[in-house]
Amino acid sequence: MSDRCSNSGFAFFSGIIVGAAIGAITGLLMAPEPGEETRKKVSDKTKEIQDDLLDRFDDLKDNVNEILDEVKDKGNQIINDVKKPLAKESKA
Repeated sequence: MSDRCSNSGFAFFSGIIVGAAIGAITGLLMAPEPGEETRKKVSDKTKEIQDDLLDRFDDLKDNVNEILDEVKDKGNQIINDVKKPLAKESKA
């Protein structure tokens, strides 16, 4: 399951980066404005994409932390479930 999640997360971020690059190149090639205005728009869009990526990365990090906490809790529960019968056997 973790392989599938990490692969889909990598593919998602790769898609965002490739899409942003294609969009930026297309915008530069099709822009009817002077160079200064185009550079300002590209700079603004780059900042917007960077902020969006950072937000998405934070969301991904939060999700991963939640999953890790769940795994730790279940692992501790399993360990406790295994220890209970062993403690009873050692007392007997």
